[in-house]
Amino acid sequence: MQTISDILKKFNPIEDKYISREFQSYGIFLAENLGDYKHKSLYIRLAKTVPRAILEKAYSFVKDANATSKPKLFMWKMGKLRKGEE
Repeated sequence: MQTISDILKKFNPIEDKYISREFQSYGIFLAENLGDYKHKSLYIRLAKTVPRAILEKAYSFVKDANATSKPKLFMWKMGKLRKGEE
């Protein structure tokens, strides 16, 4: 968890003018690192509604995997974690 002062130090008002909340920043982070910037609004919505622990576990799973489609693997793993199968 980041403190507010850390977030404000990294905030660039010229570059990040449409990002005003922390979950928006995390959603953009996921979209960029998964290589799926086209669906950034989906990741922002997930960052807002899904518990952060589930997103972190799914992201670390995808980051360690050597997959051809990281967004598909992320969604699959997130679905499994949300159902409580793992």
